[in-house]
Amino acid sequence: MHVSHLTLHDFRSYATAEVPLEPGVTAFIGRNGQGKTNLVEAVDYLSRLASHRVSSDAPLVRAGADQAVIRAAVVRDGRTAILEVELNPGRSNRARVNRSPLPRARELVGLVRTVVFSPEDLTLVKGDPSDRRRFLDDLLVLRTPRLAGVRADYDRILRQRNSLLKTAGAARRGSSSQESALSTLGVWDSHLATTGAELLAERLALVDAVRPYVGKAYETVARGAGRDDADIEYKPSFDLGGRTSRAALTEAILEEVERRRGDELDRGISLVGPHRDELLLWLGHGGQPAAEPVEPVEPVEPGAVADVERDARPPRLPVKGYASHGESWSFALALRLASYDQLRADGDDPILILDDVFAELDVERRAQLAELVAGAEQVLVTAAVAADVPEALAGVRFTVGGGQVIRDE
Repeated sequence: MHVSHLTLHDFRSYATAEVPLEPGVTAFIGRNGQGKTNLVEAVDYLSRLASHRVSSDAPLVRAGADQAVIRAAVVRDGRTAILEVELNPGRSNRARVNRSPLPRARELVGLVRTVVFSPEDLTLVKGDPSDRRRFLDDLLVLRTPRLAGVRADYDRILRQRNSLLKTAGAARRGSSSQESALSTLGVWDSHLATTGAELLAERLALVDAVRPYVGKAYETVARGAGRDDADIEYKPSFDLGGRTSRAALTEAILEEVERRRGDELDRGISLVGPHRDELLLWLGHGGQPAAEPVEPVEPVEPGAVADVERDARPPRLPVKGYASHGESWSFALALRLASYDQLRADGDDPILILDDVFAELDVERRAQLAELVAGAEQVLVTAAVAADVPEALAGVRFTVGGGQVIRDE
């Protein structure tokens, strides 16, 4: 899969832009603020209908314009499709495939797949749980596009239920609408449990699938690391009791909602469900050297000595709060590489976007990352100076500046 042509109208800093692209590596070189990241952001937006830089569409529309348009010719299995999205802040976005309108813009999701590496990736390690939940959900939607609808439904249900909880909580403090609010709340409890169970089941399965790729990737990008030195774990907002099927998870959520009813009414928010879950990141050695081997007091079998040495190693520790800056970067890179490997294992070769990431890495990690991704069908790179781009990613280069995107000869 690759993009062969990108067209922008009133997107970010571009009144208009026409950029021909090829398979292999393409680098956009330009000083900060010249618009190089805007180009790769547009490609990524077509993949997820979301930006990796901002949380809303309004900043994506050029100042003074009412809407923006992203259009790309995407080649997959030898066939070309024209994908287009029209961004309308405050109104519904519109999408087209080969000039034909789609019923809903979100039906565009997954038709082109991207994996983005950017300086913002450190939030996967150091940020809030919501950043890690978003990481999981974005990968879920790329693998199974229909889950975009499930996620949107869950967000809608959550907003409605929170509104009812506030109303019912006020009713307990003397309002006359208590009975009505509580009866309506029961309906939304059911919606929350059913939709939340589907999202939860998909996340649990995804973490199990991605976990081996995370360990493998961390071993590759972290100095002296082994495959068992990095791990991920899904932590629900309450004990599931080993339940994993959708029906059992629905029942579990309903039981926990009933148990937490008083707390939810007091606080006016939903305290149960996948919106409260966390993706735990672990370092096997906690960023510390292994303890010195313990000398046995009496002679023992050779196998027993090995057991003593292994048991003496420090327990795993959470990445957040314990990892060094370099280890945090390595873990963030490992999560992105694991996403890429998982999508490839699903039978697709996503477009890789390396957005100003090399400036944040030391020389060794630059070389390691470049070597890992150089074989992808299409790699889009942004950098402030050409020297930041490793030799392994030599390819087509564009100079970006003054609103122009010019191919180097």
